[in-house]
Amino acid sequence: MSELLLEVNGLKKYFPITGGLFGRKQGEVKAVDDVSFYVKKGETLGIVGESGCGKSTTGRLLMRLIEASEGKIVFEDKEITSMSKSELRKTRRDIQMVFQDPYASLNPRHSIEQILEEPLIVHGIGTKEERKKQVREMLEVVGLSSYHAKRYPHQFSGGQRQRIGIAKALMTKPKLIIADEPVSALDVSIQAQVLNLMKDIQKEFQLTYIFIAHDLGVVRHISDRVGVMYLGRLIELADSEQLYQNPSHPYTKALLSAVPVPDPDLKKETILIDGEIPSPANPPSGCAFHTRCSQVMDICKTTRPQEHDLNDHFVACHLYDK
Repeated sequence: MSELLLEVNGLKKYFPITGGLFGRKQGEVKAVDDVSFYVKKGETLGIVGESGCGKSTTGRLLMRLIEASEGKIVFEDKEITSMSKSELRKTRRDIQMVFQDPYASLNPRHSIEQILEEPLIVHGIGTKEERKKQVREMLEVVGLSSYHAKRYPHQFSGGQRQRIGIAKALMTKPKLIIADEPVSALDVSIQAQVLNLMKDIQKEFQLTYIFIAHDLGVVRHISDRVGVMYLGRLIELADSEQLYQNPSHPYTKALLSAVPVPDPDLKKETILIDGEIPSPANPPSGCAFHTRCSQVMDICKTTRPQEHDLNDHFVACHLYDK
């Protein structure tokens, strides 16, 4: 096994629900509910699931943009969850994030040069001349020109803005990039360009990615391993090809059956999922998916399934109880 870069154990994030005259706590939203996984150096781990499953919250917890309710996040043998603010600032040089909406993450009042220089200034990297040189070089790396440095975010297309977002994440030469739905706001033709760019720079800079998305086709294109989330829980995790060729969890099977196949002669059965996603403020007992599962058993309604290892293919489902 390659050397581990990141290890997550029992990660939880519960948001309080308050109400009434005095704003008392009336309940909690279980956005991330006991998630564990690891990421090896140089690989891409894809995290997929429907909207509201907790995948983006997981990404923000790893950066400590929000604080975890419980659990441990260990990056290069250092525990992020217990770091002081000064230690966290140093660590964030090695962990960067690319956001879904590039326009919202770029300051409209700053030129691209100022935006890209900012991480270097924050971390005290280089002289003024060195920083300006690095900005020009990084723009070339992401497929833009050095003269773009004097322009402002509104003067670029969505695809170009996402390239600037990627350049900003690369400025401190990080080891891990968390990409939160980086192509979902882009046209399909532009999505492919940005994905190919991300793969190229991964090789060039020896990067490790956590790639968060709801599009299973996009995740397959870029990921080495894929984890499937449902209602705050990781229900299946396997090698990318293994997961797509042989999904084990009923939810994963249903998701993959809905992915279009570019072959008009191939007849493919679509597995329909009944009902709506339950509220994370009041998740079902036992297996979170039991209210919508076609293979539900009595044990699913009362007992949370343990994670089973099917030859490095992890699945949390009572169908595999021995």
